[in-house]
Amino acid sequence: MRIAIYGREFQPSVITHVKHLFEYLVDKHIEIWVYEPFHKFLITQFECDFNFLTYNTYQEIKGCIHIMLSLGGDGTMLSAVSLIKDSGIPIAGMNFGRLGFLASINKNDFEDSLDDILNQRYSIQKRVLLSVESEQTNLFQGNHYALNDITVFRYDSSAMITVNARINGEWLNSYWADGLIIATPTGSTAYSLSCGGPIIMPESGNFVITPISPHNLNVRPIVISNQFTLELEIESRSNQYILSCDSKNESIDTSIKLTIKQAPFTINLIRLPHESFFSTLREKLLWGIDVRNY
Repeated sequence: MRIAIYGREFQPSVITHVKHLFEYLVDKHIEIWVYEPFHKFLITQFECDFNFLTYNTYQEIKGCIHIMLSLGGDGTMLSAVSLIKDSGIPIAGMNFGRLGFLASINKNDFEDSLDDILNQRYSIQKRVLLSVESEQTNLFQGNHYALNDITVFRYDSSAMITVNARINGEWLNSYWADGLIIATPTGSTAYSLSCGGPIIMPESGNFVITPISPHNLNVRPIVISNQFTLELEIESRSNQYILSCDSKNESIDTSIKLTIKQAPFTINLIRLPHESFFSTLREKLLWGIDVRNY
């Protein structure tokens, strides 16, 4: 089996966990491929020899890698997804962060989880992505897909922006706000949730539009079908705005109009036997726990 490891620089406190992971995989005779920038970082962290195959691009791993393992938090996993694209490679994450809605494998006790993965005792949950495009420019150099959300922000702190939104050609609303979030079910527990958006179950067939600090208090998040196409035109005093596509950001001129819709492919997220969406909510959001005892 060939496993691709993806990661970014991390705190010294997790070095022992990473070392243990590589020792475990080597002992299982796994062919390990490491993301090259991460490989260079790991060389500086380990005293022993660290010599594995490396990769840099989507083309190098498509059709070659059986599983990708992301080391870090949910943000790291989102970056890993931008490398997987439409290759169909199943992905799992070892959580070095805090919440870990996506990266669910515990760094302190990962061997049982990896045993399940190596022995194919897992299910695949297909997660939809969003696509953002413009006729005027090539956004994010073609890597314009988001597993969590696509967001437009005001360029600076001077004034709010106006986001004119149309759904399937019909005018929806003009949002006077600091920005607008368009989130997938996966992203409904991320930035959208912190701005008052609803939690949406995976595979529900919906997206959510959530305003950021809207000027009109009667404007609320709205859930729409993932079969709809959303068109955005932005007005701003600075003539620019920020477009975010998961962890990627670009400064965009207000003359650029955006088209947002469901991406033509899905991501294969590995779910282990003990995992479920509701158990994750209970664990991460402390549902059913009397927080007065903390």
